Amino acid sequence: MTLAQDYDLILRGGTIYDGSGGKPFVADLALKSERIAAIGDLKNARAAAVLNVQGLAVAPGFINMLSHSQIALLVDGRSQGEIRQGVTLEVMGEGTSMGPLNDAMKAEMRQMQGDVKYEIEWTTLGEFLTHLEKRGVSCNVASFIGAATPRIHVIGKANRAPTPAELDQMQALVRAAMEEGAMGVASSLIYAPAFYAKTDELIALCRAAAPYGGRYISHIRSEGNRLLEALDELITIAREADIPAEVYHLKAAGEANWPKLDAAIRKLENARKAGLSITADMYTYPAASTGLDAAMPPWVQAGGYLAWAGRLRDPEIRENVRRQMSTPSDDWENALLLSGSAEKVLLVAFKNPALKPLTGKTLAEVARMRGKSPEDTAIDLVIEDGSRVQVVYFWMSEDNVRKQIALPWVAFGSDSASQAPEGVFLKSSVHPRAYGTFARLLAKYVRDEHVIPLEEAIRRLTLFPAENLKIKERGALRAGFFADVVVFDPSKIQDHATYEKPQQYATGMVHVFVNGVQVLKDGEHTGAKPGRFVRGPGWKPAATASAGTQQ
Repeated sequence: MTLAQDYDLILRGGTIYDGSGGKPFVADLALKSERIAAIGDLKNARAAAVLNVQGLAVAPGFINMLSHSQIALLVDGRSQGEIRQGVTLEVMGEGTSMGPLNDAMKAEMRQMQGDVKYEIEWTTLGEFLTHLEKRGVSCNVASFIGAATPRIHVIGKANRAPTPAELDQMQALVRAAMEEGAMGVASSLIYAPAFYAKTDELIALCRAAAPYGGRYISHIRSEGNRLLEALDELITIAREADIPAEVYHLKAAGEANWPKLDAAIRKLENARKAGLSITADMYTYPAASTGLDAAMPPWVQAGGYLAWAGRLRDPEIRENVRRQMSTPSDDWENALLLSGSAEKVLLVAFKNPALKPLTGKTLAEVARMRGKSPEDTAIDLVIEDGSRVQVVYFWMSEDNVRKQIALPWVAFGSDSASQAPEGVFLKSSVHPRAYGTFARLLAKYVRDEHVIPLEEAIRRLTLFPAENLKIKERGALRAGFFADVVVFDPSKIQDHATYEKPQQYATGMVHVFVNGVQVLKDGEHTGAKPGRFVRGPGWKPAATASAGTQQ
């Protein structure tokens, strides 16, 4: 039995939301080292420190199922934007991952760096996550292996299928990543070169991950005109590879496609009833954010950015691309047409300093400034910037956002990087989801609009994704679990980030603990960086050089 004087901290009198979705209850919670030591009536217990949290919600730390913080954390390990919302685990790897890398991949990464500069001191995915842990991060970190990463590693960015021998090599890279602690395989199928992968290739990669307990998670091949067919592909992959699957950022993109959401939900629920383990995640906004590459046909992007930009400089190819950008088609996902107009395409991040004054303008505004069509302007910007140019596309329905939040099998992810409104991060703008996804859920959709009760929102931010990822001893407030704990005021939690002024912290989160260490105190970051590499179910200690602790 733990002696009372051994407690490091007692949180007294808080309202406990334990992650199960059950009714909250008032109790004390004690921490000892990196673990939750006790929950209950601890009025006679003593500890080195005591915090009165009466009237506040006490919950497990939140899990961001779709984080792009891998580079941001190399610059600033504090993860301020998300820690201040209660996120204690960021799960990365959509489409591509930070390993395994070869020399050519490393060279391209160096060449394509924008405002954020960093050294590439790792090769495998496990080495990267260990690198983050050793450098110091305030949040825990995990990652899928992006399906495009072994493809690029083996065959580059060519638009072709792998040979049987090449596919064997790709599967071997997946197995190695799983043994290093990857969560599974992630695909992002609207982008080149991921777009070039056929269903059988994805099934093969998932078959390599499945024996390790991995999960398949996908930005499906279409979220618009062929949404239902894209979901069929995901269901086929899950069934044929015998692997659980998740839909990244579930949505029906483009106003003409909004009515398809009901059919999409039925399709996924029917698959679940048929015995497949299929879930989804989402962010809490009706606008997406990606690059201008999503407004151009994938064939022109074969071979990577330099080849893409080179083709765009050819007048004949440029005219063909411009025509395809303005012509409705089901052959590829045209983000510009799905948005409805260039007025609904917001430019948020450039690499070229000469273009940064255009940040915050719409594609239509810049087209008018330049006296060109939106299509020609987009092509010019990609060439001039040396990058795909990050933009926001307004193409979803607020009613559909609410409908998705109400689904019990949907988790949440920011689909962004955790940043701070300072330093290098101020050189570009960003989608407000980077600073507000989780606070917005708890404020707008739970407290103000009553779409779901708070205990259900907490479940889907914590234990639900933890169990989907097969993470042990996290995601719930239970004695013996790792002490990832958040304390917030449900009446005051609030997002403040807007499309016009996105770089604003959420408020209302009072205390955050990661592995028993306080990283947020009275709403302010402590500077502590106790985050760890949280490994997937296939982890084998000998497969990674990590000195970290198995989670």
